[in-house]
Amino acid sequence: MMSDQSVPLQQPYGGAYEHLLEKVRYDGAYPTRERAEEAVRLVLAGLGRQLTGDERVELAARLPLEAARILTAQIPDTQPLTGWAFVKDLAARTGASLATTRWDTGSVFCAVAAYAGPDLLTRILHQLSPGYALLFGHAELTPAA
Repeated sequence: MMSDQSVPLQQPYGGAYEHLLEKVRYDGAYPTRERAEEAVRLVLAGLGRQLTGDERVELAARLPLEAARILTAQIPDTQPLTGWAFVKDLAARTGASLATTRWDTGSVFCAVAAYAGPDLLTRILHQLSPGYALLFGHAELTPAA
């Protein structure tokens, strides 16, 4: 016979996604979890439109399930955007200021970088157009002469 204790309490999201939202809320100094989740949904959807191939699959496998669904629900754009164009695109989609959108992007990308780890993040940055490293909180990588 099963006891009631073996049935997990139903949360709106899994614990890993809740942890991601709390990290973004804390790092981004958002007043509410809902505001942090808006940023996560916006930025992950945007990243899903830019990232392709093995890096996309591997990142999705490392993210919490709900975050991976947001990322992979997007069809990659045929025209890659630079980091700055990425921020401008997200701002245009929401009507938010460029400063707010840049903050949202950095807050979410900081958390994504922690899930990705340094090796995958390096591969992601090599795949994306110029300008994303700064959004992830890293120096821009330049090829050796």
